[in-house]
Amino acid sequence: MNLITNRAKGTQDVLPKDSFKRSFVEKLLFDIAKTYGFGQIRTPVFEHTELFNKSVGDTTDVVQKEMYTFKDKGDRSITLRPEGTTPVVRAMLENGLHNNALPIKLSYLMSCYRYENPQAGRYREFNQFGAEIFGSEDPAADAELIFMVHDMFNRLGIKGLTLEINSIGCPKCKEKYYLKLQEYLESKKADLCPNCVDRLSRTPMRVLDCKSPICAGITKDAPVILDFLCKECSDHFEQVKSYLSQMQVLFKINPRIVRGLDYYTKTVFEFISTEIGAQGALGGGGRYDGLVKMIGGVDMPAIGVGLGVERIMLILEKQQIPLLEPEKCTIYIAGLGYEAREMALKLACIARQYSINAQCDIVGRGLKAQMKFADKIEAAFSIVIGE
Repeated sequence: MNLITNRAKGTQDVLPKDSFKRSFVEKLLFDIAKTYGFGQIRTPVFEHTELFNKSVGDTTDVVQKEMYTFKDKGDRSITLRPEGTTPVVRAMLENGLHNNALPIKLSYLMSCYRYENPQAGRYREFNQFGAEIFGSEDPAADAELIFMVHDMFNRLGIKGLTLEINSIGCPKCKEKYYLKLQEYLESKKADLCPNCVDRLSRTPMRVLDCKSPICAGITKDAPVILDFLCKECSDHFEQVKSYLSQMQVLFKINPRIVRGLDYYTKTVFEFISTEIGAQGALGGGGRYDGLVKMIGGVDMPAIGVGLGVERIMLILEKQQIPLLEPEKCTIYIAGLGYEAREMALKLACIARQYSINAQCDIVGRGLKAQMKFADKIEAAFSIVIGE
């Protein structure tokens, strides 16, 4: 067979045997989020490019290297969404949800697009389950969101995850930290990769997020943001840790977590696995208290999380965690002759209206072939109708 083309690099086909498992996982995530008060939201697959340039940050790898951006027929710059939070903020504001009673809790499942090197659990088209809380600056909101994700992974049966948390402070904390970090990195500038040299003068914290082993080694002894937190940010982080401890959620403080997008403030976190290769984060998120105002809305605190569906499916397979099997055929109705086949089709359709998985012949098989087919699809019962 000579296909016109194969699927594009960094994408995947999800076949029926796997799509059922995905649907089960996605439904479980939504069902759990619902019990925490989250309503579902859906946004377009593409947005105006300036939305991401402004919010994600023009010095990030996402904006500089990874976005799928093109001109439409109206000569407008359009970008396939590279992440979920910014479109949800835009939709929340544009549709006036910010006028509702606070907090506003929104969950979603969306495909996202980034041009990067595909590897285990990482694709150019990937799916993300996300949850956002708008309108609360209280550390309880941080703890509740983190606990919800902890709850999701527990109910899926995933083992061996490590929750890593950090605080990257407010803009005032970052300003003081940047001076010390720049001073340290300037002394190592000759050994930094070209990307990090470029980031150094604008957003030095991006250097901490560099995946280059050389840069990672250089930043190992760099100053840490936790030493530069103001009292408000420090107290906030202490309260988040206290809430998590009260809820018996184990965590590890990792001062190197900065996340890859510029809009994060204060609490940031990741759930890490060592079983799926270099891209070990199954999910992560944090506060973005300035993003709503940046996009054009009111000054509204917020926190969110994104979970990689492909990475979740990968670790479920690695840990051989059983999921519900797809429902098999309950009744196969075979027909011998034209009139009997008409009756078989009619009865199968009636059974389906009562949520019974019923199948019948729609390719013109003889009776023997129909019985073989019923066996292949593991029908629980077979009915044979003759003339």
